[in-house]
This record gives sequence, C-alpha cells and structure tokens, in this order.
Amino acid sequence: MSDAKGKSDPMQVDDRDLILKARQGNIAAFEQLVQKYDKRVFSIASQYVQSSEDAKDIYQEVFVRVFRGLPKFELRSEFSTWLYRITTNVCLTHRARSRKHNHASLDDRHDDEERHGRPLKGSVRDEEATDQRLIDSEISSKVRQALKSISAKQRMVFTLRHYEGYKLKEIAAIMKCSEGTVKRYLFTATERMRSQLKEMME
Repeated sequence: MSDAKGKSDPMQVDDRDLILKARQGNIAAFEQLVQKYDKRVFSIASQYVQSSEDAKDIYQEVFVRVFRGLPKFELRSEFSTWLYRITTNVCLTHRARSRKHNHASLDDRHDDEERHGRPLKGSVRDEEATDQRLIDSEISSKVRQALKSISAKQRMVFTLRHYEGYKLKEIAAIMKCSEGTVKRYLFTATERMRSQLKEMME
C-alpha cells in the first residue's frame, strides 16, 4: 500500500533502483521486484476469483505484463499502485481457460494445513474445532456465492477494501476512478451482499 512518507520512503527508493536495473536486462533485479510483491498479487487474485488455478493464471499474466510494460513505466508514480492496477485489470478481464478448474477452491489448501500442520489436542477439542471449521466453511461458501451476485468492479472494490485492507483513496488510484465511484461500488456491493446472505441464511 502507499506510504504517507512519499518520495522519502526507502521502499520506493529500492523499487526505483530495481526497476532501473531490470530495464537494463538484470533478471535478478526483476525477480526481486516479483518476490517483494508476489504474495499481495496472489492474495488479490485468489480472493477475487476464489480458485487456486485461476489465481495462478492471473498471477502469471500479471507479471508477464509487468515485465513487458516496465520499459514504459513512469517513475513519477508508485510502482505498487501501477502493479496492483495491472492486477485488478487482469482480474476484471480474466476468463477461465477450462471449466474443470472453476470449482478448484483455495479452501482445499487451507484444509490440508488444518489436517497436516496442526497437532491434535484431545478428542473433545478436536470435535469442537471440526464443528467450528464446518461452520466457518459454510459461511465462507455462502460469502463466495454472494460475491458472484455482484458486478466485476463491485467485487474488486469489495475485495480490495475488505480482504486486502486498502483505503478508498488507494482503491481509487488502483482502479483509476474517483473516490466517489469507489464509495458507490462499495455501498452497492455491501447492500447486495447483505441481501444475498440474508436469503441464504434463511
């Protein structure tokens, strides 16, 4: 996310140095840029499409576009804003290449972590934890269904605000629109989500 320190931010200075080196053909510098932002890019993609395979496709396309567009990137603006703008654009225009991947959820990965990454602490606690996971999973499923009921841009604004924690001003910069437009998208998305979830819960 952006920083109030502006040009004095060492992160930005570091980005500038890496960008200049990458433009000169330094692959290691470009890889450093990727490593610096790849988790956030993948997070935005996975929350938006809610499919691990689609998120990977988006992730790859984003950094291909970044690599190709780097020579034209204007150093006057923040690299992170430009990168996340590319990410949102790829998300908004993304179409799954194969129907068989449409239902591949990131929840599978989280379930594996629950099964293999955490020790058991007693049968009673295990049952309670399992029940809670089932409840959480059901709620997550309903939220995913509700997200599908809103428009692409509304879903992106909702994702950036509630899942990624961006401020309205930052979202406006990423999506190249006014804060008023972002507020309108967010309000409409929230109202429709509430309506959809209320119907599902009933």
